[in-house]
Amino acid sequence: MAGKVFFSVSMSLDGFIAPESPEELMQRQWMELQARIFPQRFFRENLKLGGGGKEGRDNDIARETFERTGASVMGKRMFDAGERMWPEEAPFHTPVFVVTHEKRDPWERPGGTTFHFVNDGIESALDQAREAAGDRDVRIAGGGATILEYVNAGLIDEFSIALSPVLFGSGIRLFEGVDAGRVALEQIRAEPSPEVTHLTYAVRER
Repeated sequence: MAGKVFFSVSMSLDGFIAPESPEELMQRQWMELQARIFPQRFFRENLKLGGGGKEGRDNDIARETFERTGASVMGKRMFDAGERMWPEEAPFHTPVFVVTHEKRDPWERPGGTTFHFVNDGIESALDQAREAAGDRDVRIAGGGATILEYVNAGLIDEFSIALSPVLFGSGIRLFEGVDAGRVALEQIRAEPSPEVTHLTYAVRER
């Protein structure tokens, strides 16, 4: 049986998931938004940063998200930023399908990540990701525009937001341009941690 299609992001209290410019990634605001994840034991293990790290619910959620994911889909903007910043052993360890107009051969990285470049739209990328994932879930990894395309196409089953006590003021909003007339949400879980509030929703057609 096919798994779910989901996304999981960190979001500022005023609704932003990333700065406007890719050059601002890894800068102060973005680092504050992601601050909870860097010290987690699972994050350190996954990026081979050495032993130690925090344990607790934030760590468990990071591990659970990774373990449920059999393949990922992302947009070209996210891939371009990640290609510059990911270590040689990219942190996915599963197939990743990049929605792009660029024609490019698959890019295999150490540790089990292979990037496949899909030129014929979001549904084709999702079909290929589902096949690769088997009975595990497909994660729409980002960025915001790609997530929104999948939401508006009715292709998301579930999503999680780690709501961080950070204000951006400007940047990329998660739901800017959402087709609210066709999307209904059912809250599954709201779970605070010392760092963020984890919110999980099922997506229904309105």
